[in-house]
Amino acid sequence: MKIFITAFITIFLAELGDKTQIATLLFAANKDYNKWIIFSGAALALILTSAIGVLLGAALSNYLNEKTLKIIGGAGFIVVGIWTLFSK
Repeated sequence: MKIFITAFITIFLAELGDKTQIATLLFAANKDYNKWIIFSGAALALILTSAIGVLLGAALSNYLNEKTLKIIGGAGFIVVGIWTLFSK
């Protein structure tokens, strides 16, 4: 249960205010679109991307140890952060 709560809180906080949430908000702002369809599409997309992440992480863990994966993940976040800071 501890890993469930940790994963939930981490992903929940990471997703708040990101591009995905903003895109969903913009779709929902259109009065012509059914809100349940938007919610269902967004939820299914997030479930699918999470499933890909779990499967990829499980596959990579067969070849790389946990510390190496954490270093790669951390470095990836740093690179994206620097790119975001210096992009137009």
